[in-house]
Amino acid sequence: MNILLLGSGGREHALAWKMVQSHHCDQLYVAPGNAGTAAFGNNLPISVTDFQAIGDACIQYKINMLVVGPEEPLVKGIYDFFQNNPDLKRVIVVGPSAQAAQLEGSKAFSKQFMQRHGIPTAAYASFTAENLEEGRAYINRHSLPVVLKADGLAAGKGVVIANSTEEALAVFTEMIVDKQFGAASEKVVIEEFLSGIEVSVFVLTNGTDYQIIGHAKDYKRIGEGDTGPNTGGMGCVSPVPFMDETFMKKVEDRIIRPTVEGLGRENLTYYGFIFFGLINVNGVPYVIEYNCRMGDPETEVVIPRLRTDLVALFAAMDNGTLRDANISFDERAAATVMAVSGGYPGNYAKDKPINIPANLLQNQDSMLFHAGTRREGEEVLTNGGRVLAVTSYGETIGEAAAKSRAILEKISFEGMYYRKDIGFEFPC
Repeated sequence: MNILLLGSGGREHALAWKMVQSHHCDQLYVAPGNAGTAAFGNNLPISVTDFQAIGDACIQYKINMLVVGPEEPLVKGIYDFFQNNPDLKRVIVVGPSAQAAQLEGSKAFSKQFMQRHGIPTAAYASFTAENLEEGRAYINRHSLPVVLKADGLAAGKGVVIANSTEEALAVFTEMIVDKQFGAASEKVVIEEFLSGIEVSVFVLTNGTDYQIIGHAKDYKRIGEGDTGPNTGGMGCVSPVPFMDETFMKKVEDRIIRPTVEGLGRENLTYYGFIFFGLINVNGVPYVIEYNCRMGDPETEVVIPRLRTDLVALFAAMDNGTLRDANISFDERAAATVMAVSGGYPGNYAKDKPINIPANLLQNQDSMLFHAGTRREGEEVLTNGGRVLAVTSYGETIGEAAAKSRAILEKISFEGMYYRKDIGFEFPC
């Protein structure tokens, strides 16, 4: 079949790398793609939110399946756009309806959903400009630290952990009164701080059946030792050692199954990935957030460990046979280390030439995924804050991470930075 993949990051490069391995994939197109995805398919200069242009491309290139990478087109309703167009309804869309995508698109919606279905999560309350003073009073009596979240999509920047009441009040005002994140912070969710280790679990579902396709731990902070500002992710490891059979049974029984059953009970149309952002609190999993797509850089470790044909899983999701799919994994560990532009996650320059030596990846234990790159003639240039991700296999997380660092040492661009301690908790 012909497949169109939406997105331009490391997640999309990893998905492209995996999908072209399937005998079900005849031709892959990526919109808009990056310098790396061009090696696996044809990049199309189309915005991920230009639904009309995406639809036209599906007709022109006889697309059978649309795989949606980022969250914005899902929240804005690309699934519904295809379902409501008689010329596009035949296309299999890997992604939920706009209503179901509110699990990611609205923090308040997701918290209410979890509350309705008895899914463990932190205690919370939500506020708008209309009940601003109630929100301030709530903060004044809340224990510390306290978490404040912009309700809508804020490009991964809408979450603040405040360690003092004064800081929390200032952030609350910035979000709602000063409109720090525009419409995304018209409503703010204030929730209890949970202390533990954050991890992610990934599921593919058709809203009735599901399959767990992997789990991972990512590293958000820019600085080594988990210091400094949050980023989109500086690296990732899988599998997470403490996520053993006992812990995963708790996740499945208390979180995954009730979530999928809740989608059915509420008639929420859901075809695609669910990203469960969890926290392990003394062996008990709680949900921090849902995402309605794969994560980045989590995809770069989860997908390489998945041995099962991904396109076949998408087809099973669509035709009702997902329950019968056989999922298998590479037993080795995988570690991704992300190289970023100087200044990230603040201001950074683009269009810096990237030096990638020829024959860099002769070792099949490592893969290079482009995140923020573009090609100009024969040159590959930086085109984002997160630029490249190297993923390696190893018998241990420490060994895999060391291999990824060794690859990055041979790559260079002006201002390049990467953390040298990804996986530091799991050296063996």
